[in-house]
Amino acid sequence: MRSIGELARDSGLGVSALRFYDRAGVLVPAWVDPVSGYRWYEPGQLEEARLLACLRRAGMPLADIRLVLASWSGADSDLVRKLLGEHLRRLEKGLSDARGEFATLRDRLDLRENAMTSLRSATYRLSVAAPELAAALDAVRFAAGTDPELPMLGGVLFDVEGESLHTVATDRYRMAVARAGVAGHDGSRVQVIVPTPLVDAMRALADGEGPVRLSLDGDHVSLEAGNGQAAGQCLDHEFPDYRRLLPRPGGRSTVVEVAAFRQALETGPVRSEEPGGHQLSVLRVEDGGAVTLCADGEGAGADEAPNLVAVNREFLLAALAAGARDRLVLEFGAPTAPITIRRPDDEGAFSLLMPVRLDD
Repeated sequence: MRSIGELARDSGLGVSALRFYDRAGVLVPAWVDPVSGYRWYEPGQLEEARLLACLRRAGMPLADIRLVLASWSGADSDLVRKLLGEHLRRLEKGLSDARGEFATLRDRLDLRENAMTSLRSATYRLSVAAPELAAALDAVRFAAGTDPELPMLGGVLFDVEGESLHTVATDRYRMAVARAGVAGHDGSRVQVIVPTPLVDAMRALADGEGPVRLSLDGDHVSLEAGNGQAAGQCLDHEFPDYRRLLPRPGGRSTVVEVAAFRQALETGPVRSEEPGGHQLSVLRVEDGGAVTLCADGEGAGADEAPNLVAVNREFLLAALAAGARDRLVLEFGAPTAPITIRRPDDEGAFSLLMPVRLDD
């Protein structure tokens, strides 16, 4: 007999996926321990699990997967071949439709880009308190993207409007926003994306107590502090409209003692969705607001699902460190809504972490 963990490792299906397919009646374990509830599978079910993983990766609907598995071992393969053929035709039609939609979107983008000027002609010279700028960069730097396929996320957005400089970074799975005050700005909004190596050089300069001088000149940005200067080209891309992604009010919130919560995360239970995948911490949000960690197998019932949120443990630890406070506020909405990590004394600095689905 194979344990659920062994079957997950050898088949390519995650443990949570195996639980889901058990509840759906697609791949039912041969035996379930009546005391612990632990699932065990016969050796012959490994091939069935691998087939299921293949169909799942191909995006076949669950109803068709159930029929394929039921017919796979039979002498007549006509039904299986028919189901596979029908699904392939659906995929090809969907791809054709998507290509048409994407072509329309590209045309609209071309029209918009042609109507916009790509050069920033104005020059802005601003003054920022070094400690504020340092804190704003520290609060967001961890969330900057590193994917070469998404170069527009490979830096920190400097969004200047009025007397505020917002620093923003995201890699799609997490986003961080912070604020610093500026002086000498005319109030109009200007945005530049500062590449991460230049961000790090600026942070090293902003280590004093006095003001530093920030200059935005076309596609060039520089920071002067004392006799030092960090300067370079901005990224020639447009940053996503982060304001549309900001957390909405409502939901549940709780204050955590960061040191104790960090220790619980570092030593507590984790799950892995796929072999070699990221380690997930599953958080249970109690009715009173407390947050606890779930061990593997806990909270699997449907009635528990609204109170469970799974998150990349490494990302959560990094967000706690960037929060730079002994106590932080965690805000939870629906299980599919981002988790917000805020400073109790600074509404303008926060991080968002996208949750991870346990069952798919």
